[in-house]
Amino acid sequence: MVERHFRLPAVKELTGLSRSTIYSLMSENKFPRPIKITGKAVAWPESVLEQWLKSRGAGE
Repeated sequence: MVERHFRLPAVKELTGLSRSTIYSLMSENKFPRPIKITGKAVAWPESVLEQWLKSRGAGE
């Protein structure tokens, strides 16, 4: 089965976070980094986002 990947607009909607908050959290190693899917485009694997969302729910 092929894993789905989410681009930034979908990640913003899924997490409820703004672009600047996502990148700020990434710089603090508190949000997963995306992977390159083409030369310039990046996306987050669904499993990585699900794991982050679960850990965030457990931590708060």
